[in-house]
Amino acid sequence: MAECRIHPEVPMPDPAVLTRLAALPTPALSDSMGRLRGARGLLPLTGKGRLVGPALTVQTRPGDNLVVHKAADLARPGEVLVVDAGGNPDRAIVGDLLCRYAASRGVTGMVVDGAVRDVAEVAELGMPLFARAVSHLGPYKNGPGEIRGQVSVGGMPVGNGDLIVADENGVLAIPRPRVAEVIAAAEALLERERVIVEAIDADAWDRSWVDNALDITWCAQEQESR
Repeated sequence: MAECRIHPEVPMPDPAVLTRLAALPTPALSDSMGRLRGARGLLPLTGKGRLVGPALTVQTRPGDNLVVHKAADLARPGEVLVVDAGGNPDRAIVGDLLCRYAASRGVTGMVVDGAVRDVAEVAELGMPLFARAVSHLGPYKNGPGEIRGQVSVGGMPVGNGDLIVADENGVLAIPRPRVAEVIAAAEALLERERVIVEAIDADAWDRSWVDNALDITWCAQEQESR
């Protein structure tokens, strides 16, 4: 039998935190975290709107989804399955049946650093699915794997229970200790951007900051000799 390491649960987040996160786009959250974190190469394949929820992390052997099935058994309503499958694009880790079962367990979406399949069927479920690739080739079911441990998706570290926010701009994980700080910073950033939008619409955006940030040298245009 293949080993499956399962770490303890962490408490679910305050619903009010999720509501505030749902109103914040990933670029504003990313800017509020120093633009250092974020998954690369994961694309939104199904679903509409923003995916928000605590991560239920899974690490599996590339091309194998046995422990992903076990994670779906353990999932609590509102969690996001975050699967580190090594970024392998060759063999699908999840498809229609697993997504359908996970949705019945209350899973709000999936982030897979690997391939998926049955995209049209999953889209009908309305489940947000972010992945690196699409492949018709099905998975093995041999294990091993780890659930609720530290994973990496798209080069982004994700701890179990970290807050996932994903939209058409990409996938972001916010460490739980930083959630309140990042939310406050992102909300303040959006307010500053709202003021700028009003200034643009009024043709009143002060652009002096551009020249102040540049050491500009104007070059004289050479005249063609005659």
